[in-house]
Formats: sequence, C-alpha cells, structure tokens
Amino acid sequence: MQSWWMRMSAAGAELERRDVPVPEPGPGQLRVRLHAASLNRGEFIAGHGLHPAGGDWKPIGAEGAGVVDAVGAGVHALRAGDRVMGRCPGAFAEHALMEAGEAIAMPLSLTWEEGASIPLVFLVVHDMLVLQGRLKAGEWVLVNGVSSGVGVATLQLAKALDANVIGTSGSADKLARLAALGLDLGLHTRGPDFADAVRGATGGRGADLVVNTVGGSVFAENVRAMAFEARLATVGYVDGVLHADLDLEALHAKRLVVFGVSNKLRSKAQRVAAMPRFVAEVMPQFAAGRIRPCIDRVYEFAQLPEAKARMEAGEHLGKIVLRMPGGAA
Repeated sequence: MQSWWMRMSAAGAELERRDVPVPEPGPGQLRVRLHAASLNRGEFIAGHGLHPAGGDWKPIGAEGAGVVDAVGAGVHALRAGDRVMGRCPGAFAEHALMEAGEAIAMPLSLTWEEGASIPLVFLVVHDMLVLQGRLKAGEWVLVNGVSSGVGVATLQLAKALDANVIGTSGSADKLARLAALGLDLGLHTRGPDFADAVRGATGGRGADLVVNTVGGSVFAENVRAMAFEARLATVGYVDGVLHADLDLEALHAKRLVVFGVSNKLRSKAQRVAAMPRFVAEVMPQFAAGRIRPCIDRVYEFAQLPEAKARMEAGEHLGKIVLRMPGGAA
C-alpha cells in the first residue's frame, strides 16, 4: 500500500512516499481502509515533539475516516464494513490501524472529508472547553488564531454551548468569513495587543476562557485579558516561542487556572476514557447538522507536499484534508 513518511531535519519536515505492507490489526485494534485524512499543524513543527529533529523516518498522519476491513482479537462492537472515524497513527496511507476504543461510528450525513476533520481536533476542543475548561453558557471565550483548524472548531463548539467568542487573526478576510459561524468579535492582530479590546467587549470583565493556539508571544497578554477565575488553555505554539513570563500577582489575585491540552503523554486508557462523553455530548451535534466541519481545501494523496505548504503558509481557514488513493469523493 502507499504511505507518506516524514522526518525532521535542519531544513524542516521532509516527506517521502513509500510502498509498505498492509498492516495487520492486533488485539483491540481495527484495520481501516481510509478514504480521507486531515492535516494537523503540530505534526510539522519540531517543537511539538511529535517528530524530533534528527529522528528517524516515521509514518505521518493522525486522524482519518474510512471503512473497517479487518478486526483484531477482542473487538466485538465494530465489524468489517462499518464506517468509522478516529485517531490513527500513520493516517496518510491507504490502510491504518485504529484502536477500537477510540473509533467513532460515522454518521451517514457526513462525507469522508468531514469525518476525517473531526476526531483529533474536536476531541481536543471538547477536552479544552468542557472537560478541563468547564465552559458555561453565556461565558466569553477568547481564541488566539481563531482561523486555524483548532480555532474554528473551538468557535463552533463554543457557540453550540451558547458561549460568546472573541477571536484574533492576522487576516481580516478570515475574520469576516468566520462571522457566519457566529464569531461575536474579530480582532485583526497577530501581536500581543488585544487585552483592552477584550475587556471592552466584555464590560470590563475579561475572557472567562482563553484558548492559546499561538504560543508564548501572546501568553502574557492573555493573562491580562482574563477575568476573575478565568481559565487559560495552551494547545499549540506555532510562533515557536516556548517560554513566557507569568504574572504571579494576577494569577494569585484573579484565581486563574492555567492548563495544557495535549495527548502526547496520555496513555491509551486515558484517551479512551474521554470517548464516551465526547460521543454523547458532541456527536449528536454533527449527526443533526448543527455543526459541520469547516474544510478549507481537499488535496489528492500525491499532493501532500502542496497541502503541507498551504498549512505552513497560514493560508487556510479550517481543516486541510487529504483524499486517499481510490477514496470516494
């Protein structure tokens, strides 16, 4: 089968297309004939640690959608022929293995491309907004880099939870387009200069939950923009700034909570434990059409280098998707 592999070098992320054997599912696993998989920027950034600089070649891709074509021992809830989507290492390939406990039955109302755009990003967003962020209806969410894949998904789920959303972006055009998804206030900036506008929009209170997809360059400004008993989630650092000052006086006086959102160090059991609430609370939104994944562009399998270049240039709004060889349109 065809598969994309990657390694990090001094020049950045290098890609290679290979022919490799079709994998066999182990106990508790599914083999999925993938129809689509989506890109996630963290895979291509050395600082995120998913692919260390100077490391070996590894298969790439982290989430996809397709049809189960083989099951391992102990799998009973799913069988060959089922439509599924989920997290799966090596998703930029014709076949990939998926843990049965992390596979999600895919509603018929979703296209393959939409299904491939949900698992990783919306699981992260659910963790960020609900499980750790304790978001309530009527609260204000500030999203740095709201036009990214995680940013758009955060906007969509936050609005479904009846929250108000402020987003920053370096593109005025993208902010205008996100108004159709319910963005309450768009701030055209990439710099740490938005706290006053956030406080102004919230009647002087500040944001109740901050989602930082940008990194250390905006961390201190996020703290300034936070309300009493607010929460700050760090989910990425595309700016490459991995350290930032923390105002301990503000942290103390405003009773702030600062947390990270990542699956890098979580065990399989910890990842699986979060699935039931996601399926119960978020999947009905997709099945009913109240949320539809925002897809920027779909590329054919051979065009992964072009898809990666678009992501790295920051030209996208929402998710970039790769269609597998022979995958249905």
